[in-house]
Amino acid sequence: MISDLLTTKELQDVLHVDRTTIYRMAESGRIPAVKVGNQWRFPRQQIELWLQRSNGTPVRDVEAAQNGAMQIADLLPLECVQLIQDSFAAALGVMILVTDLQGNLITSPSNPCGLYTAAETSPVARERCLSLWIDLANKPSLAPQFQESHLGLMCARGLVRVGSEIKAMLVMGGIAPEGWPPSDEKLARMSEYLELDDDLLMAHLDEVHRLDAEQQARVLPFVQRIADILSHIADERNQLFTRLQRIAEITKL
Repeated sequence: MISDLLTTKELQDVLHVDRTTIYRMAESGRIPAVKVGNQWRFPRQQIELWLQRSNGTPVRDVEAAQNGAMQIADLLPLECVQLIQDSFAAALGVMILVTDLQGNLITSPSNPCGLYTAAETSPVARERCLSLWIDLANKPSLAPQFQESHLGLMCARGLVRVGSEIKAMLVMGGIAPEGWPPSDEKLARMSEYLELDDDLLMAHLDEVHRLDAEQQARVLPFVQRIADILSHIADERNQLFTRLQRIAEITKL
């Protein structure tokens, strides 16, 4: 039936390419097409099959793609990412987590140090931590660099991209700096700054990740390497969801 055949214009609206490109694809056999008189027409079902390369995508993700509302948390398969993150954190002996650019956690912290876990009991300390993550996201430098955290520990961040856009960051931290633990004077300032009890801080001072200078130099490049893995995953899923969105648009024609 004619209604089962898409016109070139209808296919243009779905694929977002020009008419000449569609003609070339039809003539070279790269897209399902038939000639009706002198005009190319495109069998709807065959086009749907041609577009559909993957199955099993969650409904919420397809709906988000249709609404143009894909967020980084939708693009990352969280169970898979958590396993990757857990494995690297255990292998490298550090704490790792992923946040969006507003500092909101996307994954649960992997291999968190005891000092971080204890500090999270204070609402003020949590706010300081959120501010730290936002500052990390806004740093102009693209390359990961160790810097002091709100707990006096060392951390660094790698950038997670989708296409050319930075969408999230991976944070590695919980690493004690040289000369740890801090002096009593610095501990008192930390306690006041974080609104944490002195005794609580003291009880968890040794629950940190310890890496010497050579080990720190070895793990630092992994910050961006792991972030690049997540970028690759997010980018592929973004392409998949875009393809599924086109399928959904075809079925509405």
